[in-house]
Parts: sequence; structure tokens; C-alpha cells
Amino acid sequence: MRKRYSEPRIGPTAQKVMLLLWGGLALGLTHSPQRYFKIIRMIGKEWKNIERRALYNAIKSLYRSRLIDVVDNVNGATTLILTERGKKKVLTYQIDELKIQPMKKWDKKWRIVLFDIPENMKRARDAFARVLKNAGFIKFQKSVFVHPFECKDEVDFIIEFFNVRPYVRFVTANEIDNELHMKKLFNL
Repeated sequence: MRKRYSEPRIGPTAQKVMLLLWGGLALGLTHSPQRYFKIIRMIGKEWKNIERRALYNAIKSLYRSRLIDVVDNVNGATTLILTERGKKKVLTYQIDELKIQPMKKWDKKWRIVLFDIPENMKRARDAFARVLKNAGFIKFQKSVFVHPFECKDEVDFIIEFFNVRPYVRFVTANEIDNELHMKKLFNL
């Protein structure tokens, strides 16, 4: 006969909380100083085991999702290597945190990114626009974004990441017609 309900899965943080509660209960029920130290040592050992199990489970999960590969070395050590899929995932996290750094003194030039990415690349187009916005660009028109600070390297990185080089142009301009409004938006 099959169980109707399975045991709830308890994560490493919950395991640590339960261990601390158990330790507090055990310490409260004992009156022997020797027993106190034995309980504290046991809590420390179990704490490390929980961390080791959590690390093992995380590595196993990354391996199953093919984000890392495992190589056994001749000396008995194991090396973890990022797969190509894993490298793309890491870059995705980094690209989502990309920010354009302000210049010490603004050179009074505007950096304009124009793009016309085809409809069959809609996901790349939407993601490209989202990353520009998250990096601090202001939408000037539907496919035109503006920023006052030097950002050519960052824009090139975003273009290469989404593989949209033929559809994107980068312009440096001395003035734009609504400059006062833009200065206000960028606090210049």
C-alpha cells in the first residue's frame, strides 16, 4: 500500500533551525557541564554535515541540469567545470546586473542606441531593450535608447550576447532636440 502523503522536504536552513531548537531543548534539560559541552560539539558537527549535504545536493542539481560537468583527477580530487550552457547562464545573470557607470565629468555627448531587430527575433529584441533599460538607458522612441555616459563597451557586450550586430547602430551625438528634458531625467 502506498503512502498518501510523503514526508515534507526540509531544506538546509530549516534543518539548521530544527537542530538549534533541538540543541536548546537538550541544553535546557541537562544540568551537567560535561553534557553541555558534548551537546555543543555534537551541534557543531551536525551543522557542518548539513552544510556538506546542501552543497552536495546543489552540485548534483547543477550536474543534472547540465550547467556543470564533473572531472575526476588522477590524484583523487574532483574538478567542477562550467559547461557552455552553464557559461551562458552565468552571463545571463551578469547581463541582468549591468549598469552604466557615471563619468566624473560629463562630456556633454549623448550615446544613442538604435535598433531594428526583425520580428522573427522578437525574444532577442525584447530582451535587448529590457537590458538597455535596466542598465540605465532611457527610451527615446520605440527602438531608440539614450544615455549620457560612455557605454560603447557595454553596448557591444549586449549586442554580442544577443547576437544582433547587423540590426543595431550606436551613435554619439553632441545634442538632441529635447536635451533639457533628458538632462532632467539623468539628473545632469
